[in-house]
Amino acid sequence: MLSKQFLVDRGYCCGHGCLMCPYIPKHIKGNAVMRNNILIVSALEVETQGQLEDWRVLHTGVGKVNAAIELTKVLEKAHLDYLPPMPKLVINYGTAGSRKIKKKTLVDCTKFVQRDMDVTGLGFLRGETPFEHDPPVIIQPQNIDFNPIGRNATCGTGDSFVEDKSQYYGEVVDMEAYALAKVCYNYGVPFISFKYITDGADEQSHEDWEANLADGIVEFKEQVLKELI
Repeated sequence: MLSKQFLVDRGYCCGHGCLMCPYIPKHIKGNAVMRNNILIVSALEVETQGQLEDWRVLHTGVGKVNAAIELTKVLEKAHLDYLPPMPKLVINYGTAGSRKIKKKTLVDCTKFVQRDMDVTGLGFLRGETPFEHDPPVIIQPQNIDFNPIGRNATCGTGDSFVEDKSQYYGEVVDMEAYALAKVCYNYGVPFISFKYITDGADEQSHEDWEANLADGIVEFKEQVLKELI
């Protein structure tokens, strides 16, 4: 039997069903994701509630610009210095609103669109960045083997807290995920987002978010992180 350390040192899964396979998920040929090379990204410390101390965590601050800047710093340092190494998987955890998914539900998002990019007056699609051909309007990472939920929801990201239909676009709305997905797309790093639905993206959103945000990390640990241990 091959030792776990040997399998770790090899750097990827052989796909042959090794008993001591350290990769997540197990027995996927070529998979290189292990717990120690996963980066969890959240906007705010209040969302993670100090419950991710055993994981590598990045808090970016609120909004697309902060999210893009802070994640780029980490990935560029890994790219140039290899200290720490480039993550094999970036997981975004955060809170979100939805008019289509019930509150207090943890949902996986695998498709990402910029809901407040609107240059339709010049003939572009809503969500389309003018004169940009790559990535596509909807970023949909293709290299994700890990997804314990499997709904594959679309997340609309914008720099506004949604409280009415005018800013609603996608199944879930947030303020960071598209930016994170785009950074990971540009660096070739697998990315997935898990969002805890705190509110209905309506006039009660601010009250519901404050009331429900602390509960999400429990569901994230139970439904997602438990599968990585």
